Amino acid sequence: MTLADMSELHCPNCGDLVCPAIKSVKMITCESCTTTLLLEDAGLRLSGQQGVLHDVPMLCGLGDQLQIGTGRYQILGHARFSYRRGTWDEFWAVDAGGKPVWISVDEGDLILQRSLPPEAWPTYGGKLRLGRILRYKSEGFRVDEDGTGTCIGLKGSFDHPLTVGESYRFLNLQGDAGNVLSAEISGEQYEWFIGTWIDPFEVKVTVA
Repeated sequence: MTLADMSELHCPNCGDLVCPAIKSVKMITCESCTTTLLLEDAGLRLSGQQGVLHDVPMLCGLGDQLQIGTGRYQILGHARFSYRRGTWDEFWAVDAGGKPVWISVDEGDLILQRSLPPEAWPTYGGKLRLGRILRYKSEGFRVDEDGTGTCIGLKGSFDHPLTVGESYRFLNLQGDAGNVLSAEISGEQYEWFIGTWIDPFEVKVTVA
């Protein structure tokens, strides 16, 4: 399916035009009827509802462009998760070269992360418990958080499916050189990310 073909997609629920932001998008929410749609070779397939994203004060939002240091990032998707301390927001974005990144925002703290390919995942024996130290690329990472987050709202485009109401286990590991490793776990499926903390006062936002 080409990008030109994708621009002519219509929501199978309400019939309105749905326009994925970029070719690598795998999931999108319909702005008209709030339905979550999966993009497949044959077109769009219903997935569920997008949930509710209540308006709260945030540094950035869907469609905004962020400048972080020398990098520029366009926000294409917004997901919100609930967990023990409240909620946090995940923004799916692409950099100037079209490569995907995730920007996590929790109580004003920002982390810019990229997904690690399986061959670059950290290796270890046994279980990762709170306080355990994991060595990765010559840096020591301590398991600081082991929790569960539940997706409560979606809006925009994403490069992989997310489901409102689905819960995910997550691990956050703080590195002694300032980097952050995190894992998202669904059943037996893992996905690892590497990132860095971002000072929100150093982020320049161009509002959509």
